[in-house]
Parts: sequence; C-alpha cells; structure tokens
Amino acid sequence: MDTKTRNTGIAVLAAAAAGAVAAWVIRDQMKRHSRDLFSHSFLRRLAALGYMAKAEASVDHINLMKDFVAWEPRKALRRRALAIVERMERDAMGPALSAP
Repeated sequence: MDTKTRNTGIAVLAAAAAGAVAAWVIRDQMKRHSRDLFSHSFLRRLAALGYMAKAEASVDHINLMKDFVAWEPRKALRRRALAIVERMERDAMGPALSAP
C-alpha cells in the first residue's frame, strides 16, 4: 500500500470518528436543554427556550412546551413559551391547513 492511499484512509477514519463524536455531543446537548427547561435557574430556562424555539415541531415538543407554560412562574417566559407553542402548532398542521 502506498503512502498516499494510507494517508487518505487515515484521514477518512479520522473524519468519521470526529463526526461520530460530534453527533454524540449534539444529542447530549439536546437532552440537557430539554431538562433545563424545568431548571430552577432563570437563565437556564431562558436558554432552553431559545433551543426549543429552533426545535422541530412534534407532538412531544408541543406537549413539553404546554407543560412548561403551565409550570413556569414568570410571565415573560410563559409568553415566550406560548409563542413557541403557537409556532409549533402551525408548523405541525402544515402549510395547507394553516393558511386562512
């Protein structure tokens, strides 16, 4: 095996390993942000809402956000969460059903 082929193989393996590690870190962060939604810390809840604002609309996410709205003591975070729920519900219905 020549040096060029071996170096290319090593580079491909390194890229695959880096991709696997990145996927694991992203999945871990997503789980952590979902847990932080019910944190005692205002800033963690705010960060979790920022994450949820970008999350894909799903039944699980909508139900989680509705639970958060019922639980959240701060009015500002409740309003932000309601806006996220409304957006997710519109997205979940799809463009044909959400048009007036």
